[in-house]
Amino acid sequence: MTTTRFLTGITTSGTPHLGNYVGSIRPAVRASRTPGVESFYFLADYHALIKIDEPARIQRSTLEIAASWLAAGLDPERVTFYRQSDVPEIPELTWFLTCVTGKGVLNRAHAYKASVDKNTAAGVDPDSDVTAGLFMYPVLMGADILMFNAHKVPVGRDQIQHIEMARDMASSFNHRYGAHFVPPEAVIEETVATLPGLDGRKMSKSYDNTIPLFASREQLKKLIAGIVTDSRAPGEPKETEGSALFQIYQAFATAEETAALREAYAKGIAWGDAKQILLDRIDEEISPMRSRYQHLIDHPEEVEALLLAGAKKARAIATPFMATLRHAVGLRPLTAGPTQAKTKAAKSSTASFKQYREKDGKFYFKLADAKGAVLLQSRGLDSPQQAGKSIQLLQQQGEAALRDLQDQLEPIEDQPALAAALASICATQNI
Repeated sequence: MTTTRFLTGITTSGTPHLGNYVGSIRPAVRASRTPGVESFYFLADYHALIKIDEPARIQRSTLEIAASWLAAGLDPERVTFYRQSDVPEIPELTWFLTCVTGKGVLNRAHAYKASVDKNTAAGVDPDSDVTAGLFMYPVLMGADILMFNAHKVPVGRDQIQHIEMARDMASSFNHRYGAHFVPPEAVIEETVATLPGLDGRKMSKSYDNTIPLFASREQLKKLIAGIVTDSRAPGEPKETEGSALFQIYQAFATAEETAALREAYAKGIAWGDAKQILLDRIDEEISPMRSRYQHLIDHPEEVEALLLAGAKKARAIATPFMATLRHAVGLRPLTAGPTQAKTKAAKSSTASFKQYREKDGKFYFKLADAKGAVLLQSRGLDSPQQAGKSIQLLQQQGEAALRDLQDQLEPIEDQPALAAALASICATQNI
């Protein structure tokens, strides 16, 4: 069975809330239990330094987030669970990626553009109060992902751009130095990727509209009572579209429960009754985790020991990988020989295309790995030129060409293996 690597993290800048749980913690913990999955979870404390200058807050947040994941069912024996700052190879890789990432790419990052637009609207210098940390945030995130060659990264929709940037960084590095990185893919939970907060906007610490993940039932009841609704009275039909209350409920409920509440909306359920239903449903899921969470908060030494053990596991991968990358870019002993011979040898062992004609008169092509396993198979094409052009496009653009060629291709069974093979081919084409 092919192993797929999942990686996710949360910035240690505040107390975990329901949006973090629904959008990241819960799907990541579920994924960690899937056969054939290797999971990496990290506390993004380097990222926190970009916007938080309160050391005590970062320390407290690190404990709260670690305790939240563990209480939610994360098994440190089964996964690699670590603190970002305990892996010094990550900032080193950040510099390597910085050197292959165009400034124009970073200029388009949503967070940076938002700051520039805000300053422009205020009539001040576009880069006023914009730190280099904010500008370089996507590169650090790329290093987090590429350090462990993660195939899948569970994120909210607002983070998809960063995954695309990480893919660009992987391709740029591979193009210059050979195939070392696998292009990652974003994983979005289709039902709810971004949870609304108390005021209907995205649930975010920045908006002060969050519901803490492990709030007591009494606190939870008070917060839910404050969720913004419209003025429709009991008995008046209500719209689920745009209803923050309904969207939060949907994130916790089954399809049948969601359908039942949708019907209740149509029949004019009172807002107070709807909020009680939401309270009961959230508390049903969160309540069993609260005692474990509180124990860990009261015993930070247990959490610290688990994080240090996780960092040891992470560095067992990161340290030799960085040694390989250092050698690839030329940061190697002066007595070390050139890498051209190794690179040429790698060409012969990588995946390769084969073009052929079948008895039906159609022309086909396929991509097989070094052992002959078929990674990509075309459908029948009308001419050998068409097949050749498609192969050329895949060699030049790699995985990015799949979308344009999807009508020509059979369903893909092993996307991560195919992505790695195409990245390798793209790199070797330019050696």
